[in-house]
Amino acid sequence: MELEGTQELQADPQTVWAALFDRDVLERAIPGCETLEQTAETEFAATVKLKVGPVSARFKGGVELSDIVPLVSCTLSGKGSGGIAGFAKGAARVTLEDLGETTRLTYSADAAVGGKLASLGNRLIKSTAQKLAGEFFANFEAILAEQAEPAPVPEPAE
Repeated sequence: MELEGTQELQADPQTVWAALFDRDVLERAIPGCETLEQTAETEFAATVKLKVGPVSARFKGGVELSDIVPLVSCTLSGKGSGGIAGFAKGAARVTLEDLGETTRLTYSADAAVGGKLASLGNRLIKSTAQKLAGEFFANFEAILAEQAEPAPVPEPAE
């Protein structure tokens, strides 16, 4: 199953790039993420609780970033097991384009599922994957916006 998308983010490429490698940002942005642990500079272990149609499962797995071209592109590869629900694995190529005050993030992903999840049908799985990607980028953009807000200036003590 293939997924593609583009998101225009209200931040410069350096900020977006740093956020893509920031454990705290990713943990908050990933829908259903319960834990995210950085196991190496470009590797993470995660536990994510998801519902796909009638199947709800807690997936444990890992994500690795590779083919890294700083501030330009990288590949995220991951796989997870949801026990009786099955497994999911995939890879996404992420590319950043500097648009001046904003950054265009483009992704092209390929994913596969097995077990009980595979019995749900490609249309349901693809629509759920697209919904989750949309949620991730909405969360990601909200976090970037939070970080861009200037810190409040404390009032001088009298």
